Amino acid sequence: MIDAHYWPTPNGWKISIALEEMELDYRIVPVNISRGAQFEPDFLKISPNNRMPAIVDHDPRGGGEPVSVFESGAILLYLAEKTGKFLPSDLRGRMAVVEWLMWQMGGLGPMLGQAGHFRLYAPETMPYAVERYTNEMLRLYGVLDRRLEGREFLAGNYSIADMACWPWVITYKRQEVDLDRFPNVKRWYKALQQRPGLRRGYEVGREFGKPTGTWDEEARKHLMAHANPGAIR
Repeated sequence: MIDAHYWPTPNGWKISIALEEMELDYRIVPVNISRGAQFEPDFLKISPNNRMPAIVDHDPRGGGEPVSVFESGAILLYLAEKTGKFLPSDLRGRMAVVEWLMWQMGGLGPMLGQAGHFRLYAPETMPYAVERYTNEMLRLYGVLDRRLEGREFLAGNYSIADMACWPWVITYKRQEVDLDRFPNVKRWYKALQQRPGLRRGYEVGREFGKPTGTWDEEARKHLMAHANPGAIR
């Protein structure tokens, strides 16, 4: 059994999608990030960066004590290696998947997150920041579109790289991205949307709500970066 410490956001959806696609037994442990659950001492023991998702695998390969993993990219690699699914075993195939997983972790996720913050959540409009991150967001959509030209998936067969990127493209409407400008992304996005496992993973935690584009004051207190998390408790 795997405990998935989770909240329904793009980074959370990566993991719920993987758990469903890999047909693993898991239970959801809600981490309400808008109410500061990511700063709870028990959660910090498994996720010292006070970010969800994180997992605890109570049945790791080889047995022994439970294994905890934080950072969504590391979790995807762990689950793929545990199950032998969605990560090629050959060197070139594996490296292609890892490259695009790291591209999402270092580029697509952070930059779309910043674009969304300044476009949707900032308390006042900051034109420079909006322009800066919107342009970078569109550049990354272009990179993704070129990669998908003539390809069904990002790296060979459907993989954890696709699982990592798809949840970020979900935000395209609220980010006012015209997917018709990126026809290969649009085709890939719509095709993956039909996968039963992916759809089940996306629906996990639906009862918790999904990102709305607004924060109340309590959420703002907990979701803004803090040099000393303990100070807000």
